[in-house]
Amino acid sequence: MELGLHGKNALVTGGTKGLGKAVCELLAQEGANIVAVSRHGDEGEALAAVLRKTYGVRAAGLACDLSGTDRQSAVSAAVDILGPLDILVNSAGIWPQAYVLDMEEADFRRTLDINLVSPFVLCRDFARHLDADSRTGKIVNVVSQAAFCGSTTGHAHYAASKAGLVAFTVSLARELAPRGINVNAVAPGIMDTPMIRAALETRMDYYCKRIPLGRVAEAEEVAYGVVFLCSNKADYLTGITLDATGGMLMR
Repeated sequence: MELGLHGKNALVTGGTKGLGKAVCELLAQEGANIVAVSRHGDEGEALAAVLRKTYGVRAAGLACDLSGTDRQSAVSAAVDILGPLDILVNSAGIWPQAYVLDMEEADFRRTLDINLVSPFVLCRDFARHLDADSRTGKIVNVVSQAAFCGSTTGHAHYAASKAGLVAFTVSLARELAPRGINVNAVAPGIMDTPMIRAALETRMDYYCKRIPLGRVAEAEEVAYGVVFLCSNKADYLTGITLDATGGMLMR
């Protein structure tokens, strides 16, 4: 299936690990040019070199601390590298653990800052970038099944941040629909990524029992849904949250 992504310019946060890396690779396979955001520029450049060599696309890494002022310039820096952008994927996030009775306010605020405030900043700046030239585009925010189910394993701050991102995605989709900008979300369940791997190594049976399909997802399986929502095949979809949980939501 031709997805109409060849020559499109995409900015992907969290682009060097887990789901974000899988999204970058699949977008590049479809001929999209990539700026992969990570905290460490060398990781982004290493991935970009592979994408350039393997798929013949333009690609670059962008070092950016999404908890700081760097995020204010992420979109403009990506434009300087690739030119006008078409796609934004907010995949970066943190997954700290602490039960609420033991949780520090600073940790709660930091989780909201990275998982919710940063996507807001990038979405706003990306939408302004498109609107300045009356251009259309696609935004995909990575949320979580925890946004709908909550957390039982000490991740209430993470669940709250992702629930906020779901509501923000819907609100932004309503605002930007008249401008031809589609805004959607993908809700992964449990994936084998660096962020959660330590927990999987100690409690794999527990997590698998929560998944109707009976297994943890590979990042690429969820990335296909993200890339679909970036494509021209999703032009009539906006404000949705795609369930990519192996049946944990079924909503």
